[in-house]
Amino acid sequence: MQPARESELPRSLGLVDSVAIVAGTMIGSGIFLVPNLVARNLTSAAAILAVWVFTGILSFFGALAYAELGTMIPATGGEYVYLRECYPPLWAFLCGWTLFFTTLTASVAWLAINFATYLGYFIPLTPLLRTIVALTLIAGITGVNYRGASVGADVQKIFTFLKLLGLAILIGGAFWNPGHPAQSVAPAPFSFSGFGVAMISGVLAYDGWVALSFVAGEVRHPKRTLPLALALGIAVVMSVYVLANVAYLQVLTIPEIAASERVGAQAAERALGPIGASLVTITVLLSIVGSANGWTMTSPRMYFAQSRDGLFPRVFGKIHPRYQTPHFSIVLFGAWSALLVLTGTYETLASFAMFAAWVFYGLTAAGVLVLRRRYPDRPRPYKMWGYPITLLLFLAVAVGFVGNTFRATPGPALAATLIMAAGIPVYFVWKRK
Repeated sequence: MQPARESELPRSLGLVDSVAIVAGTMIGSGIFLVPNLVARNLTSAAAILAVWVFTGILSFFGALAYAELGTMIPATGGEYVYLRECYPPLWAFLCGWTLFFTTLTASVAWLAINFATYLGYFIPLTPLLRTIVALTLIAGITGVNYRGASVGADVQKIFTFLKLLGLAILIGGAFWNPGHPAQSVAPAPFSFSGFGVAMISGVLAYDGWVALSFVAGEVRHPKRTLPLALALGIAVVMSVYVLANVAYLQVLTIPEIAASERVGAQAAERALGPIGASLVTITVLLSIVGSANGWTMTSPRMYFAQSRDGLFPRVFGKIHPRYQTPHFSIVLFGAWSALLVLTGTYETLASFAMFAAWVFYGLTAAGVLVLRRRYPDRPRPYKMWGYPITLLLFLAVAVGFVGNTFRATPGPALAATLIMAAGIPVYFVWKRK
């Protein structure tokens, strides 16, 4: 096993910064949109809330696996570094290859376009103006993170606080002024298949907890901070998600939630009047900026580490002499995201981004089992709670998510697999050089 290598990037991120990265990256627009997908498959309030609690706990189990790996290997690069230590280097390369060209950059492009779309609620925008707004957002958050991890963390803390404040107002308004009587429709019999399908939507809404692993090499006191920040961040998000769904159920019937494409806006408008829709739109805008900033701040560190290993262009491994950031990696990450906006390919890529992401989530988490068997005596400042049960449960979810995606949407899943496979000859050519 290779020793954990310092990234040469300064450890400038504290506990509050780390919690903001976790919570701020996870809370995007999902909590305002995904509840209708859950309600389409479940007919009782108890089952709906159970999905949000259960998927939050399963996400926490995944975070526990990453916490053990992160404290054991506290280096910048996240999944790439963990996969490099657990498996042949081809798998680590394919992770970086896939996440750069599709998954992470497509996610930022998709968030930027959604930001422009929601901004259109206040300012009418033509398609050209929407593109300009999306590119401006990408350029802005790229510039912020170019100037330092602490600057990016400050922006992350501000937007995380503002989005939580907006959600608190929405939730409080629904409890203060419930706009609909208690659920009166008799629920249909519980369906395990419906619960399983609803869980997929919940897992999507919780995505983002991996972001902290990318900057593990820049976190102060990582052996203590990483597991604590992951636990606190996911606890905050799970609390907000459950309370938000309780609030929706206070003002909307389950059929109304299932039929609504903008659940948050409809619930806020009913509870708070016309001002409610504006409040939700502002909160969604803040949430999108925070999530996009979190990914832009953390993701380029993966390619920085990969470049330092000679498995990505050398320029990605450069450090700015003044700002102490992987500035070229950040700029090129933003440039590729902008290109996906301009070409419109982000829509296609985003459709299978989560499939590719969960392939590597599962492989990375399984690395806990690999390293415990391979290096049983290696110091582990933090050991995964509930191992091996918690690990096996998370791996079951990962396998189920990937398998269900292949069954339900074979086209995007196959496309994602082909893009991953395309990296295999590139790896061997690069390795030969």
